[in-house]
Amino acid sequence: MAELKEFKLPDVGEGLTEADIVAWHVKPGDQVEDGQVIVEIETAKAVVELPSPWDGTVARLLAEEGQTVDVGTPIIAVAVGSGQADDPERAQVPAPAPAASAAAGEPERHAVLVGYGVKASSTTRRARKAPALAAEPPVAGPPAAELSGPAPRALAKPPVRKLAKDLGISLAELAGSGPDGSITRDDVQRAAAGDTQVRSAPREKGVPAARPAAVASPGGEERIPIRGVRKHMAAAMVSSAFTAPHVTEFLQVDVTETMAAARRVRELPEFAELRPSPLLFVARALLTAVRRHPLINSAWDQDAQQIVVKHYVNLGIAVAADRGLIVPNIKNAHEMSLPELASSLQALAETGRAGKATPADLAGGTITITNVGVFGVDAGTPILTPGEAAILAFGQVKDTPWVVDGQLAVRQACTLSLSFDHRIVDGALGSAVLRDVGAMLTDPVRMLAWS
Repeated sequence: MAELKEFKLPDVGEGLTEADIVAWHVKPGDQVEDGQVIVEIETAKAVVELPSPWDGTVARLLAEEGQTVDVGTPIIAVAVGSGQADDPERAQVPAPAPAASAAAGEPERHAVLVGYGVKASSTTRRARKAPALAAEPPVAGPPAAELSGPAPRALAKPPVRKLAKDLGISLAELAGSGPDGSITRDDVQRAAAGDTQVRSAPREKGVPAARPAAVASPGGEERIPIRGVRKHMAAAMVSSAFTAPHVTEFLQVDVTETMAAARRVRELPEFAELRPSPLLFVARALLTAVRRHPLINSAWDQDAQQIVVKHYVNLGIAVAADRGLIVPNIKNAHEMSLPELASSLQALAETGRAGKATPADLAGGTITITNVGVFGVDAGTPILTPGEAAILAFGQVKDTPWVVDGQLAVRQACTLSLSFDHRIVDGALGSAVLRDVGAMLTDPVRMLAWS
């Protein structure tokens, strides 16, 4: 006989307390295998794919797409073993009984996702609310017909339900314009824009609903919930801006020779499968500057009242993903050859933009580069990645009038912007690092001399 097992939302190794269900890859009745991806979740840092821990048949999905779920909460039930139920939808899934420690708000150990590190979670689950006590009966109650049972659940597909939740729209109050009165994306978006759509009495199946008259939007506003990666990014930027005293210096650089070097390396067999860009040389120049000035690659430990100088470089690259800004990093970038660095940069950009960066990819960075030039921007004042002492912004490369050997010429130039934590890095050190990076990009041969 099949055994019904519940898979609980695990801690993926970053100490999270909750996550959003982004998309299910299975449905009730599907056969699943151990290790097969069954769901995507969004944590405060990244979108993570969760694998099934068993072979079996999906009995029931216990959480909907768009729902926020606490770590340790069952999200799917799987019938494991022989004699699996013919009708998984009817499988009885017992409600999980909360542990006494969780109910009291004490630390609880949660499952940790395989492949993301194993550690005891120190998180504390929110105390569950006790059911409200019944108040004195009202003098006059609703008609008996209204007490006969709960109102029917609004008809809407999971993506529509997620959209409604994100926009703060109650499906129960909408009258759908879709088949059998189902609620569509357009219905939700019109409600978010201020159109009035009120759910009427239950309709018989097959009878289309009358479409309500549109009401002009009072302000044409759109509200986007702050959650997941964007929420984490916002909190991190605020913390960084108001914790570390930022200073930003700028340097305009002639990068004509670097642009020529980037074109030349593309022809080398070591880069045959790669698409090296000028960012590769910016990264190598910064890594070389870190070796010459180790203090730029450090962190401020407030609790210990120490400056932590890191003699390794996990090079962060800011990536504008659909879900918000993320900064995955290349581990031990200082040890890589130029082809290895080019390969890592390319892989990082692809996984980051696709939303596939893992929590491990995002943790442990030591210094960051942000390429604002790809957006057609010359310069900026980048905010430090929390826990780092410096961030380098690489502006767009464009033809610029430049004086060369006393003669006016057209050269390819860009602006470099270096922001640094003034508790650690004084003006002399920041200027030295920026000057060195600029010198190497003006004359790439200097990288060979200084490496």
